Amino acid sequence: MTSSRPDTTMIGNSLEISRVLTGLWQVADMERDGRALDPDAGADALQAYADAGFTTFDMADHYGSAEIITGRLLQRYASKEKRPRAFTKWCPPPGAMTADVVRAGVEERLQRLGVEQVDLLQFHWWTFEHPAWLDALHELAALREQGLIGEIGVTNFDAAHLHLALADGIPIRTNQISFSLLDRRAASDLSDVCEANGVRLLAYGTLAGGFLSEKWLGKPEPHEVPDWSGMKYHRFIQAIGGWGVYQAVLSAAASIAEKHGVSIANVATRWVLDQPAVAGVIIGARLGESEHRADNLKLFGFVFDADDVAALDEAFSKASAIPGDCGDEYRKPPFLTASGDLSHHLSEVEKPYKTVEVPGRGDRQWVLTGSEWEDIAGYCRAQRIGGRIVVSGTTATATATVGADRVVAPDDAAAQTTFILDKIAASLGALGGSLDDVIRTRVYLTDADDALAVSKAHGRVFGDIKPANTLLCVGALIGDYKVEIEAEAVVATNSG
Repeated sequence: MTSSRPDTTMIGNSLEISRVLTGLWQVADMERDGRALDPDAGADALQAYADAGFTTFDMADHYGSAEIITGRLLQRYASKEKRPRAFTKWCPPPGAMTADVVRAGVEERLQRLGVEQVDLLQFHWWTFEHPAWLDALHELAALREQGLIGEIGVTNFDAAHLHLALADGIPIRTNQISFSLLDRRAASDLSDVCEANGVRLLAYGTLAGGFLSEKWLGKPEPHEVPDWSGMKYHRFIQAIGGWGVYQAVLSAAASIAEKHGVSIANVATRWVLDQPAVAGVIIGARLGESEHRADNLKLFGFVFDADDVAALDEAFSKASAIPGDCGDEYRKPPFLTASGDLSHHLSEVEKPYKTVEVPGRGDRQWVLTGSEWEDIAGYCRAQRIGGRIVVSGTTATATATVGADRVVAPDDAAAQTTFILDKIAASLGALGGSLDDVIRTRVYLTDADDALAVSKAHGRVFGDIKPANTLLCVGALIGDYKVEIEAEAVVATNSG
C-alpha cells in the first residue's frame, strides 16, 4: 500500500525532517548557460513538494541559485515551526578560519535564504591535512550558541575525522555521504561512530546517478556517459568489479521490485533507509522538469523480508568494496568523481605550513608551523636533508590564530593520533614528500590501555605502507597529551 506522505524522523531533539530530502544540486546544472532560474517559479515547484510532505530541502553555496529559490519559498510561511526545512552547505577553500571568515560564510547563507537561522549548516573541507577545518567547526559551534545555526552537520567526513571532531567537543548532528547498493562504505566504521554518538547519516547517490533503475537492466555498458552524475557513478561501477558485477546487483534489485510491485529505485532507496544510522536519503529534482514524488512515496509502503535481504547480500558478495572510507573519493586516488583525478585541484589548495631554507645550508629546508615552542625550544616541525625528511615529535596541538595554542581531543588518544598524522602528512607535503615515503614511525603513549586504539588509528593511515615502527609507553608527556609521534621518510630524488 502506498503511503500518502513520506515518513519523518528527528535530527537532534527539535529538528523534524522528511526521510526523503529533495536535493537541489541540479539547479546549478540547469543554470549552466548563465541564466538563473526564475525564483518564484522555482519556489512554486518546491511548494508542490512541500505540500506533498516532502518538506526538507538540501542545497549548498555552490548549487547555483538554489538558496535564493528556497528562500523565496520560506518567505511564504509566517511561522518558522510550520515552514519547510532548508539544509545548506558551506564549502570554503582551505585557509585560515577566523571568527570573521566563518561568520561571513554563515551570514551569506542567511542572507540568501532570507532567514535568521539556518536549520542545518553542513560543513565540507577538502583536505584534513589543513588543520583549520577544526577551527571552522568550533566557530560554527559558537554561532550555533548565538542562534544563527540550528544544528551543525558535516559532509563527506570519514569515520576517523568525524570521531575526532566529536572528541574535540563539536556538537555534530549529521554527516552527508554517498551510500547505495554499489557504495556500502558507510555501513562499516562510520555507522559505528554515528550510532555511538547520536549522529545521523544523510545519504546521497542512492540511485547512483540513475544507474540503479530499470533503464539499465540487462543493457550493455555505454561507451560514453554524457552527464556529470553518470560519469561519476560509472567510475563506482568500475571500482566494484565492472559491468557484470553491477548487473548482478541490479538484477537482484529488479527481482525484489517485481515481487513488491515497486521500482528498482524504490528498492535501492529502501535498502539505504533501512540502515540503522541513516536518517534520510537525498533524491535530486530538476525543478519543473523531472519530478518523482508519487514513486518516492512507494518507499514507505513495503518492507524487505529475509529472502530479499539474502538476495541482495548474495549479489554484494560478488562485488569489490569501494576503496577507502567515505569522502576519500574527493581527497585521494582513485578519485571516483565525475572529472576523475583531482590531484591538480588539491595541489592548488593553500598549504598549512611553509618551508624555509636553512641559512647557510643550501641542501636543507625547515617546516615551521608557528607554534610558540619552536622558538622557545629552538626546533623545527620537520627538516629535509637531500632526500631524507625527519619529522619532530608531534602532538595534537591546534596552533591558535589568536590567543594560546590548545590540546585537541584531550581525553581521546585515537582522535589525537588522527590529528597528529594529518600534521605529519602536511609537514611531509610541504617538503615534497608524502605518507607513502615514510620508513619509520615512533609512537609514545602515556597510557598502555590506549595502545590498541592508537595502533588502529596508525594502521588506518599506514596499513599499506608498513613503515618500521616503535610503540612505547612513557611516564608522561609535556602538557595534557596522550600521544606523541615522530616520523622519518625517504623521498626518491632524480640522480641525473
